Amino acid sequence: MLLPFDSTIQKKIQNFVSFFQFQHLKRKNRLNMETISMNDFNNHKIKEETVIQRILDGEKELYEMLVRRNNQKLYRIIRGYLKNETEIEDVMQNSYIKAYTKLHQFNLQSQFSTWLIRIAINESLAELKKKGKILYLNSYRQSTDNNFILEFPDYKQLNPQEKMTQKEAKQLLENAIDQLELKYRTVYIMKEMEEMSLKEIASTLDISLANVKIRLHRAKDMLKEILYNLSNTKDIFEFGFSKCDRITENVMKKI
Repeated sequence: MLLPFDSTIQKKIQNFVSFFQFQHLKRKNRLNMETISMNDFNNHKIKEETVIQRILDGEKELYEMLVRRNNQKLYRIIRGYLKNETEIEDVMQNSYIKAYTKLHQFNLQSQFSTWLIRIAINESLAELKKKGKILYLNSYRQSTDNNFILEFPDYKQLNPQEKMTQKEAKQLLENAIDQLELKYRTVYIMKEMEEMSLKEIASTLDISLANVKIRLHRAKDMLKEILYNLSNTKDIFEFGFSKCDRITENVMKKI
């Protein structure tokens, strides 16, 4: 004959089971919370959503990884709107800080860079409006800055003459890009320099896919004409090394 099941014993068993379930969950979380080094910021095997979730959970130091991953792209996009180096870095910094403060609103199924670019474009337009230049958005404004060098990776060892030719070609290209109207320049930079998809560009700029294609085609045609007639040279856009470190350090201090 079976004895009645004592409620005290039942409670002890439940507590015992709950304890082991809790320990299993802790172990699982500990395995998932791998140490992330800042030197791995370009290691895209570390999923973006994982980094963002951990930032939201309190590891704000990991925001540095997102800043470093997006510095070059953000700089080039903003450079399509603004020419002054100080203004560009101010807008970059403000965009990162605004993105951090609103990170809880970010949809983890989306791309952080696309969301960040939208913020940066709004900040750039606000800067232009503040300076009273909003009416010139579709007009060519000659740039007077000569301090931008775009670093593309070399896939072979170049001799001095080849290096000089490559540098001059980059300078010519950036000078030509600067002469594009803003709406064409932005699309060209996003597609050809940052390799964003046409759908991403359409979503970021809130325009139709057909409109993106038209602007890109028009930008390429205009560049061909500009490069053909171009006689002077300028430097090309770069945002790396000390600039990257400075922006990253400033952002991390303010969040």
